[in-house]
Amino acid sequence: MNSTLLWIIGALLALFAGWVLYRALRSYFKMRGKRLVICPENHTAAAVDLDARHSAKDAIFGVPRLRLSECSRWPEKQACGQECLKQIEEAPEGCLVSRIVADWYKGKNCVLCGKPVDVTEERIGHVPALLNPQNETVYWTEISPEALPEVFQTHSPVCWSCHIAETFRRKHPEMVVNRPPR
Repeated sequence: MNSTLLWIIGALLALFAGWVLYRALRSYFKMRGKRLVICPENHTAAAVDLDARHSAKDAIFGVPRLRLSECSRWPEKQACGQECLKQIEEAPEGCLVSRIVADWYKGKNCVLCGKPVDVTEERIGHVPALLNPQNETVYWTEISPEALPEVFQTHSPVCWSCHIAETFRRKHPEMVVNRPPR
């Protein structure tokens, strides 16, 4: 009888530990990622990161409280009231930089080859690019997140394959042969 009681207590403790771990990990992964908000102080875009570890600890005992771990306006404005957190509370997924970028590329075709730009290939390293007004391609990841809204107004979408070809053409023009189309 004692061993049965110990097994039951052990099973309940294991279930509780699993539940706590699940809540903490779910909160941690949900809070990760660079986000883009409009700073309430100067009304410009700011890139922020949430304190995911703190949120994971809070999630164990209740609802996680949001707080910033990084902001593109820090260290000068580190003592701000973090009013921008209201924007993240209202649309936690909507202000993720990766989501904003995916939404911008969605339904767009590469300006060089005409094929649809596929942002799902990012997980294998095929990051889509942008064509700037000087006709040079650049990965969107090389642009600071807070500059992306302005960049999206002046740049055009380019697929990964065309970006690689154009980068090679720009860096090694002596190795490229241009043939007229047939």
